[in-house]
Amino acid sequence: MQAKETLFADLVQGRAQQFQVPLYQRTYSWTEKHLKQLWSDVLEQAGLIDSSEEKGSTHFLGSVVLAPSPQNDATFPRWLVVDGQQRLTTLSLALAAIRDHVADTAPVEAQRIDEQYLINKWKSGDDHLRLLPTQADRTQFTAHIRGPLTDQDTSSGVATAYAFFRKKLVEADDPAAPQDVFRIEQAITSRLALVAVTAERGDNVHRIFESLNNTGLKLSQADLLRNYLFMKLRTRGEHVYETYWLPLQKSLSNDELEQLMWLQLVLDGDDRVRRQDLYAAQQRRFENTKAGDAEIEAYIKELHRRSAHFRRLLHPEEEPDPAVGDALRRLDAWQAAVTYPALMLLFDRRERGELDSAGTARALAYIESFLVRRMICRVPTNNLNRIFQAVPGQLPLDVPVTEGLHRLLSSENRFWPDDGELREKIRTAPFYQYGRWQQRKQVLQRLEESYGHPEPVDFAAAQLTVEHVMPQSPGDEWLRALGEEADEGETAEELHARFQHTLGNLTLTAVNAELSNHPFERKQDLLRGSHLEMNRRVAATERWGVREILARADELADRAIALWPAPLRGVGRAERNRDWQLAHQVLAALPHGTWTSYGDLAAFLGSGAQAVGNHLANTPGVINAYRVLTSEGKVSDGFRWATPQEAGSDDVRARLTADGVRFTATGAADPAQRLTADDLSALLAGTDDDDRVDGEDTAQDGTAGAPGEETRAERFFRQLAADDSPETVEAVHALFARWESLGGWIGHGAGHVTTSAYLMLGEAGGPGRGIWPMTVYPGAGRGGTAEVVFQYMAAREPFTDRALRAGLLTRLNALDGVDIPEGKLELRPNIRLSLLEKERNRELLFETLTWFRDRWESRDSS
Repeated sequence: MQAKETLFADLVQGRAQQFQVPLYQRTYSWTEKHLKQLWSDVLEQAGLIDSSEEKGSTHFLGSVVLAPSPQNDATFPRWLVVDGQQRLTTLSLALAAIRDHVADTAPVEAQRIDEQYLINKWKSGDDHLRLLPTQADRTQFTAHIRGPLTDQDTSSGVATAYAFFRKKLVEADDPAAPQDVFRIEQAITSRLALVAVTAERGDNVHRIFESLNNTGLKLSQADLLRNYLFMKLRTRGEHVYETYWLPLQKSLSNDELEQLMWLQLVLDGDDRVRRQDLYAAQQRRFENTKAGDAEIEAYIKELHRRSAHFRRLLHPEEEPDPAVGDALRRLDAWQAAVTYPALMLLFDRRERGELDSAGTARALAYIESFLVRRMICRVPTNNLNRIFQAVPGQLPLDVPVTEGLHRLLSSENRFWPDDGELREKIRTAPFYQYGRWQQRKQVLQRLEESYGHPEPVDFAAAQLTVEHVMPQSPGDEWLRALGEEADEGETAEELHARFQHTLGNLTLTAVNAELSNHPFERKQDLLRGSHLEMNRRVAATERWGVREILARADELADRAIALWPAPLRGVGRAERNRDWQLAHQVLAALPHGTWTSYGDLAAFLGSGAQAVGNHLANTPGVINAYRVLTSEGKVSDGFRWATPQEAGSDDVRARLTADGVRFTATGAADPAQRLTADDLSALLAGTDDDDRVDGEDTAQDGTAGAPGEETRAERFFRQLAADDSPETVEAVHALFARWESLGGWIGHGAGHVTTSAYLMLGEAGGPGRGIWPMTVYPGAGRGGTAEVVFQYMAAREPFTDRALRAGLLTRLNALDGVDIPEGKLELRPNIRLSLLEKERNRELLFETLTWFRDRWESRDSS
């Protein structure tokens, strides 16, 4: 066998050849988790292309093991891909996505990509492809390489990967973090290193394959670096271990220690290093400097010194200065680990005497404001890592530390919103749909604290959640009042969608269930008795509509501007472009078989339906723009293709049909396939954040507090019985009992409008422990529902496999009255609980839940 380091471009381009995936290989199986990691690596390398210091650097992607194919001949080499087919398939799909992304604007470049990396131009049939997957993947892979995509199997991993890259290429046009598409191509082809291992004809490729796929327990980066350090310490190892390392190891967990080691590299100027490359990067530093015992000991001693700083980030209660401690607690509650490089720099400067505690607190206020203002103004978070990792190396040296940080964060490419943008977004943006639940709650908490109430609320003890004053599901009385305020051509429902989630309509309360969807007069009575000043002010108004929401938004904007310092003047802004970029991202993410309306997209953006229509009509190249329809599901009379090239030979309805959108007898798009503003928000929300019912952890016993007090379980069934029939309540009792008989348990949350119940498997406790297929909600006037949490399942094994989620969808759709479109596999669709009154539906659901439990329990053996 021969092994050499190579690049994707060197491996696949040049003369005609083919890489064949043999039958014994598994089908393409990379999930979104793998794709996200690869994309992160690609963007990092794309950003290094013009760096003089990094011109020769590459990122190691893994190995590819090749053996001569039995079909090999001298004029057309063919290779069996013994190992590495997942990498080669993914890179090929990424390049196909780039080719299609630039096809309209740069057709010559698209053809070049095709001929260099994807096809053998002068070959036909299967030989036309540079990479030939297994038979199971071949049809879909060929369709994406050759086109056109006529019968797309959206459950296939190949289709999912291609769609992922198309979506990410749209996001890469983001003005907050621009990436040239051809740099991305260059990063894929020329900066991702592979080790190509080539077997000889007589080698046993099956044995090679088996040995390559045996895995063991991997050492962490911290383990590897520790072993390396003490192997290098020849004379003072025991002294250094007892004096510095052992106390360090006792004060931090292994994961925390690894994070500190990474931060040390960043603080020393290596702002490009990734945590997973920590060991190699630090080892390279020591080898390049020919470090001996003294240098190794100094490194460990410095780690020990900085561990005290790091512990204060993890445990703000250990900070002796009250103002600094309060600021650290707020950043900790915000889950702002991304800011650690900047925070560690501040603590280091304070220890060295270059910064006092007052200056440290002011610098922390700038960092908090930077995060909060960006969140309120919906600035994407995808470049926050880069921003804060760059702080140690870019902090100005000609001014004091605090002023330097203020100047650095205010620089043009940091996108720190000014007062004008902050005020506008507080008035119009759907605040409730952006950021994490604890971040939304913290913003409202800080605004409440700004009133300086003589009897301040103990937020740590109070069970407060975010409440909509104008409810999310308004009754007829609310809609009649909104109708009186609606402009010509706008319905009360559209007005409600625009303003329901804005900050002016939100508050904090511990009586969400009692407030629920009641008319405003009833809510006034409850809010008057609140200890929160913001609630008393809402209760003091005579009515509650758009005018009152906007007036309150202006008042809160004044307070926000005073609470969170502004950036320095002279910073250029691109607010509207950023809003339209958000529209482009969400349209690119529309799943197969779905559509949305102008009003839904406008409510998601905090814009107007007419502005959305004008933008789509006049902006070429917006993916899926034709899937934005009127609220009735019809193509708008004013719709036109932005360019003749986009129109092609198909009309809009033909395009929609090809995308899996169904039409009713009246010619309208199927309303079941429509994505609302909330659905659009969920599409971009991701699955990493366990944002359960306003952030409440589930409790297995459902206890609410003191003895004799109503438990959460009792509260759930009381609310369910208030809105649903006795037959439905009995069916839900039976559902819960059957779930428990399968080994599951019922968790109850406090709820954001009413309480809720989770059908849980696995460990009780916090987010990320175990899995749940659905969440059950009482109706609050609309009838109870079971929310199928496909979006959360997608981040939990084994349901990261889209085919398994599709199998669950098929089983649920067998219930009479259930018809969930395939496009909602990325979301959280609802099933009415009243359907469980039918005995056959109950039995089918029990069978489905048993299937779900069995798949989850067999996850480690599959």
